[in-house]
Amino acid sequence: MPTENIYDAIVVGSGISGGWAAKELTEKGLNVLLLERGRDIEHIKDYVNATKESWEFPHRGIRPTQQMLEDYPVLKRDYPLNETVLDLWVKDKECPYTETKPFSWFRGYHVGGRSLTWGRQSYRFNKWDFEANLKDGHGVDWPIRYDDLAPWYSHVEKFAGIQGSKEGLEVLPDGEFMPPMDLNCVEKDVAEKLKKHYKGERHLFIGRSANITVPHEGRTNCQYRNRCWRGCPFGGYFSTQSSTLPAAMKTGKLTLRPFSIVTQVLFDKNTKTAKGVEVLDATENKTIHYQAKIVFLCASSFNSTWILMNSATDIWPDGLGSSSGELGNNVMDHHFRCGAGATAEGYKDRYQYGRRPSGVYVPRFRNIYNDKRAYVRGFGYQGGAGRGRGVQVAEFTIGAELKEALSVPNDNWYMGIMGFGEMLPYHENKISLNKNVKDKWGLPVLDMDVEIKENEKKMREDMMNDAKEMLEAAGLKNAYTYDYGYEIGMGIHEMGTARMGRDPKSSVLNGNNQVWDCKNVFVTDGSCMTSSSCVNPSLTYMAMTARAANIAVEELKKGNL
Repeated sequence: MPTENIYDAIVVGSGISGGWAAKELTEKGLNVLLLERGRDIEHIKDYVNATKESWEFPHRGIRPTQQMLEDYPVLKRDYPLNETVLDLWVKDKECPYTETKPFSWFRGYHVGGRSLTWGRQSYRFNKWDFEANLKDGHGVDWPIRYDDLAPWYSHVEKFAGIQGSKEGLEVLPDGEFMPPMDLNCVEKDVAEKLKKHYKGERHLFIGRSANITVPHEGRTNCQYRNRCWRGCPFGGYFSTQSSTLPAAMKTGKLTLRPFSIVTQVLFDKNTKTAKGVEVLDATENKTIHYQAKIVFLCASSFNSTWILMNSATDIWPDGLGSSSGELGNNVMDHHFRCGAGATAEGYKDRYQYGRRPSGVYVPRFRNIYNDKRAYVRGFGYQGGAGRGRGVQVAEFTIGAELKEALSVPNDNWYMGIMGFGEMLPYHENKISLNKNVKDKWGLPVLDMDVEIKENEKKMREDMMNDAKEMLEAAGLKNAYTYDYGYEIGMGIHEMGTARMGRDPKSSVLNGNNQVWDCKNVFVTDGSCMTSSSCVNPSLTYMAMTARAANIAVEELKKGNL
């Protein structure tokens, strides 16, 4: 094998987890190959829509065309189908999957992955999240606890740049924060009234997000454009392109190879270790082997599991890591799209400033302390208040009068909060290989067999009713509940298909994110998750990846890998 195909470490996937793995491993002195199945997107240069105004898009970036609806049958199920970011989502017809039960899988196959389009909400799990499975009997026990991950949360927060306020809550631990963004006038009043009404047991504050509020690591602070998912030329939010990739490149030890579909981990049954990976060049359709001492799978939850399922099948028919019978099982997401809204009167002389790229957050208050519900676990809320513009007057249907009317602020403010609920790790919720259906490159696709159950359905009732109750307690008017309908995957927080655990008989990974059956393969994206909490998971992926990279290098130095 040519020497240029041999590295110290291989990282598969360049999204949030893969970018962190590349940064940490190169900074610790390893020569790293970063493999991405899609195209390269260069920071700033390739953010083609970042500075466009709405009138510069053929359809104003509002409505999908009939052609878009035909070309993106999955993406059209929710908000991601939008011409402003269409180039940052997978073409459904090129990368199909099958659905035993409905599943909305929104993917981005390019350098940076969904780190370019994520919602940037960044929260730590709390101590109860790591204990919940053991205490209520769902899933298996996490092999780590909050204290194991806390220093790594701090490590990644300091580099990524997280704005937020310190609240001193057990349910939502504080982190290493930059100065927080401001609540607007309605949100401030609602926060104060909720605190008073619930005697300090419920809280509303600015959502903690990976938007920097002061210059940081060569990046310019957030400009309040709220166009983050188009790519930020200022580097105002954390992404692979703005943060981890430049840091890894700076070491001179990173090789980035786009258009590289990893089809399997190459397993040596004599040494019981991985030798490297097999890659299908996405443009030339040729197969290449790369060797390394350690492999990090960070291709996103389902794709990392797909790779494991395709690996070492001569030894384990269901793939590398399948000896426990848990590979592909325990799929989780966050169920949402339900909550409440109301109007806020008495603020006609006030308006919000700029386009703040984060809303408010209400942390979990159900099933903690003395609260007990008819379901287990809980939920939090995200949302915000705004006024908007446009007085709708029927007579002003054309010309200057219409233009002037639309420039006037609305009479009342509106506030809405949407619940994000924890989904339990059910073994029967699974993905599997469907070898009867192939993608553009002739590779087998995944089949989705996942659903929410009674626990989540009961929780959704509280997610709506509690929201309405809080808005009314804060003095808002015309409160109503809503449920827009949730389909698994819409949360874009797929997790759990290669879970961590304490026993190789019931989990795929150990407490260091190593595959039990192959200790030099680490999996640190969402597939490693043992439970889902109710908070956005990306910050936990970052911390988990940094921790695993440190362990991998230490073990490598000891000669254990």
